[in-house]
Amino acid sequence: MCYTVYLSTNSPEDLTNQNTELVTFEKYNDEESEPVTKLLGNPNKWYVGSRAGCSCTFRHLTSYDLGFGEPVDWYKEGQDDINATLNLYDVIHLLVSAGYEVDLIDKWEGANPKSFKLLEVSLKKVPPKAFRLYENHRFIINK
Repeated sequence: MCYTVYLSTNSPEDLTNQNTELVTFEKYNDEESEPVTKLLGNPNKWYVGSRAGCSCTFRHLTSYDLGFGEPVDWYKEGQDDINATLNLYDVIHLLVSAGYEVDLIDKWEGANPKSFKLLEVSLKKVPPKAFRLYENHRFIINK
């Protein structure tokens, strides 16, 4: 499996300053090599990596059918995956709390950009432990 996560914002902040062992941000400029990034709505685009180098070790589901939810015993998730997603949430929360726009894409390898679904997310309604990513979705995130 291979997920790729991209984030865009109108914040001029260098997000590499937010890098940890579990989540990394790398400036992304080449929309031609990854057409799905044209769906992003803000000028500053970032590739979001995880401890695996790719974006696979975040909390992911294939669809939004189950909604947001905290980890449960019957669906095993690694603690590092949970912590990486919490770190990502913290960076997103920092940006939107400062008044910046944020959207992100969670892409499954080979997905067609035309198949992406739009999901508006209010961080007031989705607590950190419940946040997760959905395959082939574009998230528009606000307070």
